[in-house]
Amino acid sequence: MQIALKVDVDTYRGTLEGVPALVADLGRRGVTASFYFSLGPDHTGWALRRVFRPGFLQKVQRTSVVSHYGLKTLLYGVLLPGPHIARRAPEVLRATRAAGHETGIHCYDHVYWQDNVARRDRAWTERQVRLAAQAYREVFGDSARGHCAAGWQLNAELFALEDALGLDYASDTRGSHPFRPSMGGIDAACPQLPTTLPTLDELVGVDGMTVDGAIDRLLDLTAAPPAAGAHVFTLHAELEGQRLRAPFMRLVDTWRSRGAELVTLARLRAGLDPARLPRHAVEFGELPGRSGTLALQGAAL
Repeated sequence: MQIALKVDVDTYRGTLEGVPALVADLGRRGVTASFYFSLGPDHTGWALRRVFRPGFLQKVQRTSVVSHYGLKTLLYGVLLPGPHIARRAPEVLRATRAAGHETGIHCYDHVYWQDNVARRDRAWTERQVRLAAQAYREVFGDSARGHCAAGWQLNAELFALEDALGLDYASDTRGSHPFRPSMGGIDAACPQLPTTLPTLDELVGVDGMTVDGAIDRLLDLTAAPPAAGAHVFTLHAELEGQRLRAPFMRLVDTWRSRGAELVTLARLRAGLDPARLPRHAVEFGELPGRSGTLALQGAAL
């Protein structure tokens, strides 16, 4: 069984602290992962506007947002200017690739994307995607090969833009197996490698579940290979790279001891023939433990 490790990097603090910690911990184990960076300004403080969204306060209480993100991060865009991540920390991004990990695009402005993209048009979406792509090129000197949408939030135009950019794959959705996406009359060619497992922050605190209980739950879910032969697990530099480092490394070590092959998304993509992938609709829906709706792999077409 293959398990692809997808690391979402949402904030400036997560870039500076969580990413190097994960690179070091994974390096000691000879494991490589896929790191997807937020590349523009960190406006995490804007997320406080979600306070009236159903389920948001419960998640805040369960996951200790202040301890995970830090008070300073929660003030970016509110009382403090949002630092431009790619310009302030390019050496961290380049060091991640130099250590053997895959790098790709998460977004330009995480909160701005997550809170707006579902109701925006092609012009808005293209501007955000191209700002992120340009910031990536300025750091690495080449173009990203993969994209994963912040918060699993998107619109149909994103799929057309991923085709236009010639990406090898994207991981913008939640689902069960690789597929070619269709939405809003757009039938895209770029394969989707959806996140297949719940995230730790979706499990911790639900019905009193502890962090260790959440790790055990993930181990139960991966006790046998899925029908598709591979899983995609999303973690966050701000969580598994900081306060939840030790539990996450227990998860990694147990997976390895059971014979699972921990891989990058690029490695997972290399074993696929896009032309043979099934086509599925993409729709918005809810998942347990996460507030609001997000992009889900829908029915086969």
